[in-house]
Amino acid sequence: MSQFDAQLQAFSGAKANQTLRGILRGIEKECLRISPTGQLAQTSHPTGLGSALTHPHITTDYSEALLEFITEPQASISALLGQLDDVHRYTYSQLGDEYLWPASMPCALKTDSDIPVARYGSSNSGAMKTVYRLGLGHRYGRAMQTIAGVHYNFSLPDDFWRELAAEMGNKQSLQDFKTDRYFALIRNFRRYFWLLVYLFGAAPAVCRSFVRGREHSLEPFGQDDHTLHTPNATSLRMGDLGYQSDAQQSLVVCYNNIDNYLQTLCGAITQPHTEYQNIGLKDEAGNYKQLNTSLLQIENEFYSTIRPKRTAKSGQTALQALQLGGVEYVEVRCIDLNPFEPLGVSETQLHYLDAFLLFCLLQDSPEATDQEYQWLQDNQARIVYHGRDPELMLRRNSGEVNMREWAEQLQQGVERCAVLLDQANGSTAYQSACTEQRQKLTGERVTPAAQVLNELGEHNQTYYAHTLTLAEQHRDYFAARPLEPQQQAHFAQLAEQSKQQQLAVEAADRESFDEYLATYYSQYTCCGGASAATSEQSGC
Repeated sequence: MSQFDAQLQAFSGAKANQTLRGILRGIEKECLRISPTGQLAQTSHPTGLGSALTHPHITTDYSEALLEFITEPQASISALLGQLDDVHRYTYSQLGDEYLWPASMPCALKTDSDIPVARYGSSNSGAMKTVYRLGLGHRYGRAMQTIAGVHYNFSLPDDFWRELAAEMGNKQSLQDFKTDRYFALIRNFRRYFWLLVYLFGAAPAVCRSFVRGREHSLEPFGQDDHTLHTPNATSLRMGDLGYQSDAQQSLVVCYNNIDNYLQTLCGAITQPHTEYQNIGLKDEAGNYKQLNTSLLQIENEFYSTIRPKRTAKSGQTALQALQLGGVEYVEVRCIDLNPFEPLGVSETQLHYLDAFLLFCLLQDSPEATDQEYQWLQDNQARIVYHGRDPELMLRRNSGEVNMREWAEQLQQGVERCAVLLDQANGSTAYQSACTEQRQKLTGERVTPAAQVLNELGEHNQTYYAHTLTLAEQHRDYFAARPLEPQQQAHFAQLAEQSKQQQLAVEAADRESFDEYLATYYSQYTCCGGASAATSEQSGC
């Protein structure tokens, strides 16, 4: 019996199976504010939404126009989406005539200077967030700061981990075991996430303005010179048009264990990088242009498809939180906004993600090699640009395999995990979600990417016009369902409290920004000042 079969059998038992009811999930959803004509909003973060620095549910990400909605961890998928829905309804009540752009790739853009960087007030922590985004603009261009996605946070309860440790005969401490197994999940996720990009990728096209002045391999959509696409594309956001750079291509982040992971990223944050040294740390007036001149300003700049996470304390780096406490949850980062869903994501999709992540955890997960790392990068590029080609081949081991054949093998494992989750929850929702995704693999149902291109052709619309129409429909959907007065008052109170909290943070500062940064970056010595590993020397 394989390890996977043994663990499936173990968690089919009543006591172990019930631990799966304790899965916690959270969503972070990004979306652009736009004008009624579909232009990027030039207005400041709406006052009625409170402080982007301190609000628990509504903030901004890279651009001032890029809203980010954050849910609390929930044991129920329906409750999770219910809270996300409430946040949308309140937000629309504060937007005036603006809309939310429902797609991952942005609306029509002008120049970099017309893309406002997010602002967080005068505190040191707020200034650091803004300078980080200024640095991203210098390094990658500000158009990158208008790309949106859905991040899915996932964790399993301690009771589950105890049952798994007992089944495996593992004698580690609970936290060390959890950390090791979460890294095993991550390794498998990186091997298999291309399946999620195929099933849920919803960004096969983009406005020509997004690639203005950049090299690309896109082609016009029919006679439409304003829309660029690749015929079999899935998610252009996950390709070289997204947050990737030639500089980062040399960085190999190793997920074989937490120590390798910490050392690799710490090295990338602490070692100067010539290209970014040439940008300069400050301008002639002494204003910061970026946080540092290293390959990464902070760990978040490394745009991975999944991250190990632990909630950090105020002023603490994400890496120090991981080193001191181990992995608490994982954050899935490769999910596009579905422009046909008002919330950007569906209940069925989240059920499938749960089953997929459980499969990645229970499946045998050998340590990765440098060679496999290169295969994974190649597979990502192939699935992004050619994912809907039925003849597509992907790299596996030392050879290649047809994508559909490999997908079928993975799908069978995901479906077996869905059975366990349905058993635990007394439902059929997980298996139904798997059936829907299987239909995409067999051609009975179209993928979101195919649906986008199909509708562009059927309605003879540009990407811009098509997405703006969906934005108008979503606005009407939320406007027709205003919050109850008590809920509206609750969100208004949260907004006001967040403003007061920002003022308190600003009043509490006792050191200069230079001193604040020095204190912050001193935490990275926890990793021993290791050098950033390259593909030739990582030993991963």
